[in-house]
Amino acid sequence: MKILYLEPFFGGSHKDFALGFKENSAHDVELITLPGRFWKWRMRGAALYFFEQVGDLNRYDAIFATDMMNLTDFIGLAKGPVPPILMYFHENQLSYPLPLGGRRDIHTGFTNITSALAADKVLFNSKYHFDAFIAAAGDLIGRSPDYPPHKIVQIIREKTQIAYPGCRFETGPIEFDKKTPSLFSNQALPRHVKPPLIIWNHRWEYDKNPEMFFDALEIIKDEGIPFLLALLGEKPGSVPEIFLDAKEEFESRIVIFGYAKSRQEYISWLKKGSIIVSCANQENFGISVVEAVRYGCLPLLPDRLSYPELIPKEMHSKLLYQSKKDFIGKLRDMLVNSESNKSLQIKMSEKMERFAWCTRVRQYDKALENLQN
Repeated sequence: MKILYLEPFFGGSHKDFALGFKENSAHDVELITLPGRFWKWRMRGAALYFFEQVGDLNRYDAIFATDMMNLTDFIGLAKGPVPPILMYFHENQLSYPLPLGGRRDIHTGFTNITSALAADKVLFNSKYHFDAFIAAAGDLIGRSPDYPPHKIVQIIREKTQIAYPGCRFETGPIEFDKKTPSLFSNQALPRHVKPPLIIWNHRWEYDKNPEMFFDALEIIKDEGIPFLLALLGEKPGSVPEIFLDAKEEFESRIVIFGYAKSRQEYISWLKKGSIIVSCANQENFGISVVEAVRYGCLPLLPDRLSYPELIPKEMHSKLLYQSKKDFIGKLRDMLVNSESNKSLQIKMSEKMERFAWCTRVRQYDKALENLQN
């Protein structure tokens, strides 16, 4: 099949997903994209740009669009037969948590609703995300002053499936590198001490809750427990103040501060890591966590959002936390007993193999093929 892939926000996880799908799909995938910035402008105007760029839609067997696309505008502008459309939701504007004092733009939420309604098939990247969207869509529609179109939520529900994203890592056994990073030199630590490396590889933004993370680290530090810290992940144009404060507070423990220069360097840091943590208030899947666990980091995650779907149920009590107090206690335990967690790291790495693109891509290809039926 010839697939037209439309991505209005070609950056971060959206970009990784698009490239991973194109590289692994059995079909011929043509990407048309816009850079990953100005997200509200993308939702408002990307359809106009794509309409200019695409040309003859008869060349394609199906269209793959993502959530920042105003699909109804694109279909209306086409003024002719449009191939069947598969829509994929990385996130949505109805349930995304707002910053302190922020106000929700219900128009972008309605764009998500009408686009899902217009698509022939809808995929969400986790059950948690789908449930949150359906609940928020029903709430918004219920606020209509009159004639609320309640049936559309059920229509969307009936055409939706859950499809976890693929991740770009190899299958089979992986060799980890858990040696203390060579660039680290702390004269205050005895030579025999090899502190575990904690990985932060999330966006440097409010919804990832860095405040709770650094508060916990300060308590652990004051207790005299050794650890190193790799502060990876994408950041906005300027470094948030809380990360600058952390750079000063944990200066002697930080081995890298900022985005890795290449994916190869990024993977090398994950292989050195012992623990991957998340304190997020928003996570619809968690590719950064899956990648870190695949490369040997033991996860410590909140028992909510999408995370319970990623971790085997029998490991929830050990790897998922219920509160800030529980988070600090489990982090302390992981650091103190890091040497005894080697077998668990290997086991969890093997569990993440199911998210490799070579495994996941078949569900996407099949969904596109079924659009023809």
